[in-house]
Amino acid sequence: MNSNPQDGTSVKKYGLALHTASRELGLAISNFAGDSRCKTWNLDRDLATHLHQYLVEFIGPQTWADLAFIAVAKGPGGFTGTRMGMVTARTLAQQLDIPVFAVSTLAAVAWAEPPQPPLAKGGLLSAEPLIAKGGLLDTEPPQPPLAKGGLLREDMAVQMPAQRGQLFGAVYSVNKDSGLTELFPDTVMTPESWQEKLDNWGNSYQLIEVGSELGWSVSSVLELAYLEWQMGSRPDWSDALPFYGQHPVKGH
Repeated sequence: MNSNPQDGTSVKKYGLALHTASRELGLAISNFAGDSRCKTWNLDRDLATHLHQYLVEFIGPQTWADLAFIAVAKGPGGFTGTRMGMVTARTLAQQLDIPVFAVSTLAAVAWAEPPQPPLAKGGLLSAEPLIAKGGLLDTEPPQPPLAKGGLLREDMAVQMPAQRGQLFGAVYSVNKDSGLTELFPDTVMTPESWQEKLDNWGNSYQLIEVGSELGWSVSSVLELAYLEWQMGSRPDWSDALPFYGQHPVKGH
């Protein structure tokens, strides 16, 4: 462990990420200098019972004092799980006086997806975990394919089931150096409205369908937060807010 003091651009300590927005609990930690690990548990409704126990066990041999920042999946996702992860991250960041980065669930999936051959109107991909050779952050982020006129990357359209027959949808572009650019923000809508949005999208895109187990994408949550950290962002814990998109009770 490197105990040198932090400068403004690099992490001399560790970043910790939590993903509780699906049936899986995902935890990741890294000093971004060769010491990284990531683990998931399929806890479903037992998340509330085991979250803090698994978190305490996972962080060792590091301690809370070793953390430079915290990242958390802010949703969309399960209402209770998302709220628990956000409360945990905010509480830790407040007590440790460190920044907390709230990262979109859909953005994390878009960042994790490998590049695919360009398709004129979008191809359907399944959001499955990537197996990182050697562990977290050993694989390069998606590389932009060569296109006429220079280096371009087709857009990543991500959709996830919401309650009452609706969908969450978002579109991002990916840059391996600066992270993601939000082209269409996380939005809840009818399947028909989402399809109309895609039909009228002006660029080629890849369509990714998100499943119900997303803890594996916690490494992307951590990587995206680290990119923001490198660019000098230090968000206060009070600025980290969940994105639910829908009220859990119909009619609200």
